[in-house]
Amino acid sequence: MATQLFKKLSSTATAFSFLRRAKTTSAQYVASRARDPTFEKLMERYKNLLRVISIQDLILASNSTPPAVSLDFISRLSQRIHLNRGAAVFLRRYPHIFHIFNHPDKLQPFCALTPTALQIVRQESEAIEKTLPLAITRLVKILSMSLTKKLPLRAIFKVWKELGLPDDFEDSIISRNPEVFALEDGNEINTHYLVLNDSDEFRDCLVPAVENWRMMECCREECSVDRTELKYSFKQGFPPGMRLGKNLKAKVKEWQRLPYIGPYEEMSAKESRRSKHGVMRMEKRAVGVVHEFLSLTVEKMVEVEKISHFRQWFGIELNVRDLFLDHPGMFYLSTKGKVHSVFLRESYERGCLIEPNPVYEARRKLLSLVALGRRGLDRSWSEQNRVGEMSSD
Repeated sequence: MATQLFKKLSSTATAFSFLRRAKTTSAQYVASRARDPTFEKLMERYKNLLRVISIQDLILASNSTPPAVSLDFISRLSQRIHLNRGAAVFLRRYPHIFHIFNHPDKLQPFCALTPTALQIVRQESEAIEKTLPLAITRLVKILSMSLTKKLPLRAIFKVWKELGLPDDFEDSIISRNPEVFALEDGNEINTHYLVLNDSDEFRDCLVPAVENWRMMECCREECSVDRTELKYSFKQGFPPGMRLGKNLKAKVKEWQRLPYIGPYEEMSAKESRRSKHGVMRMEKRAVGVVHEFLSLTVEKMVEVEKISHFRQWFGIELNVRDLFLDHPGMFYLSTKGKVHSVFLRESYERGCLIEPNPVYEARRKLLSLVALGRRGLDRSWSEQNRVGEMSSD
């Protein structure tokens, strides 16, 4: 019922978007966004980190001890992993992460992880294991935002790393908590839905993250937001150099005051009114949902394509990417690495999480090794590998 309601509103919702942008193509709208150098620099590193993680996962999935895969195997997947210059060149750019050696039995080059990289993998696994109760709560909250309190299992698989779930979460979380979760067969073959059972244990946890900021702001002596507006406000922090004219400031103020239905609240039929005010309320609810979704991720960021898999289930009929672009004070959209990724702006300061967590800290160490590249190695090693790289080419 609620999903049908949003479908009826989809055609008019865009027309009353927060910034009421002029008619432009999606590409033009993305290109016209205000750039933030800090996030762009961070995403430049993440672009290569994602490739490193893809190769790391291939190595860890091997049956050998220690884990290793042939260079030829990685080369065959170069196009899928977006290794434009080939596997050998890419692997040699990160000697602190990858170790290339000649296999004594198979007589061909193989690639393994360095002891430093393996230590980071173990640290991340230990952090995930220790924070398992938090991961369960995140999963409950994600399901609670669904209109039907269930989600396709394949959608969860899209974001299991972002939510800090263990790679065996079907067994370690779902199967071991039958009073909280259940799996339901779908109408199509090999499709399953993760269903949230009735559980009073987590009811007190269903409080949006934005409420913590509102409470802190309310208690501050120098509150940056009018206390009469604070009940429905979100923290705003616009990109450096972005000019805020009087009209935009007025629209922001009007939008901040606008009441809306929270991500964990039930929707009622009265929200179906076809009016400008009603549509704006529905848009603000959509903003609240994606804000909460990002708050639940380990790194307060996610690929836009991944969050789009939840759009219908969350009752969001707006274009999610345009939603992020329409609210630059809350979200930052990056297009680095041929993917669109969105950051929760308020969670970052100078390219780092303001409130880091153990899983994030482990992943940040791997990002530091990516940024390090070949630095920190002696000249003899560099010359030896430069010759090897030329022969590979």
